[in-house]
Amino acid sequence: MTLSEDATARTRLLHAAARLFYADGIAATGINAITAAAGVARMSLYNNFSSKDELMLAYIEARHQEWLGLYAHRVGDSPDPKAAVLAVFDAYIDHADLGYEHGFRGCGLLNAAAELPVNSPGRDSVRRHKEQVEQILVAQLSRVTTPDDAAGLAEHCSFLLEGAMARAGLEGTSRRLEQAKQLAAGLIADL
Repeated sequence: MTLSEDATARTRLLHAAARLFYADGIAATGINAITAAAGVARMSLYNNFSSKDELMLAYIEARHQEWLGLYAHRVGDSPDPKAAVLAVFDAYIDHADLGYEHGFRGCGLLNAAAELPVNSPGRDSVRRHKEQVEQILVAQLSRVTTPDDAAGLAEHCSFLLEGAMARAGLEGTSRRLEQAKQLAAGLIADL
């Protein structure tokens, strides 16, 4: 994403933090690097965010919203619940195929969570995102099978997604996510 010169300081800071947090990690990214990459004064960061932690939470929320947008684009107005399930996989593939500065390193949310202490607000945000993805799967699968079966299949699909995302991140390609989508299609084919 290229920012215009008139983008707000907040937008520029979020964009810079997103790029640096994903490429280098949250702990390794200092405030000075973020403000330099954003082209703003250090005070601009504190005028928009009370702390680096607040900026990190905004980054996590922005990644979540970005994924929801990718999913909404993929699912469109499809009335087919099976297609909507596979659209979840497509949105993960789309996320993996975005042009990252230093290549694809896996799920940015899980990468962030790995750096944060248990029960921290950031980890809780990541957990809520993953739960929402699974609930999207449950909702779609509930349209074609019983609630219990839908929950079980959604959990299977979540495991496929997250395992494939971990491997895809290690390998730097979306190939494992494509394979996971094919496996999920087989799981739901006869519903």
